[in-house]
Amino acid sequence: MTLKNVKPSLNKITKSLAATQDSREFLLKNTREIIILCSKSIIAVHKGELATAKNNLKQADKLLKKYKKKATGQLRRYLITPEQEYVEAACLIAIVEKKDIPSDKKLAVMPESYVLGLLDCVGELKRKVFDEMRTGDIDDAIRFFEIMENLYLQLYTFSLYDKVVKEARRKIDVNRILVDDVRSAITEEKRRIELIKSLEKLEK
Repeated sequence: MTLKNVKPSLNKITKSLAATQDSREFLLKNTREIIILCSKSIIAVHKGELATAKNNLKQADKLLKKYKKKATGQLRRYLITPEQEYVEAACLIAIVEKKDIPSDKKLAVMPESYVLGLLDCVGELKRKVFDEMRTGDIDDAIRFFEIMENLYLQLYTFSLYDKVVKEARRKIDVNRILVDDVRSAITEEKRRIELIKSLEKLEK
């Protein structure tokens, strides 16, 4: 018994692993730009700059399509984070524009990315609710809250798949707290508005 077959096998494996490692490092380095663009898109949405938000999202989409060609096999998992950021931004824009939230197929993302992106979007909707409340637009605040709550209700069962969709359970637990907090704030604001209206009627 000799080791004559070991060296060529290990050489082949070494080349394969080196190529995989190079691709991994390339993806980790270059997909950061996608995450930054999506973050800028979300910030622009909150500033009311939808044209800028859409432009950043478009650039992120182009980069995602480019890097998907390199992310084959096991390397696909390195696209989950940039994809979920992309989903979050795309869905937030759709909600603000009063359009249907796009499907995973429409966004061309992996199932895990879609679920995690929607979970992150719930947090952004909380911010939208409070922004609308600050400007006195209770109707829009309620609209955003209803979408936020319905999204949470659609997503909470995914805590069962936490071993497959990493971070799902933690994000769902956080979202439950967010929904409860916003529900309380909305209720208080509605009571305040009703009280003001009642006082105004008494003054007439």
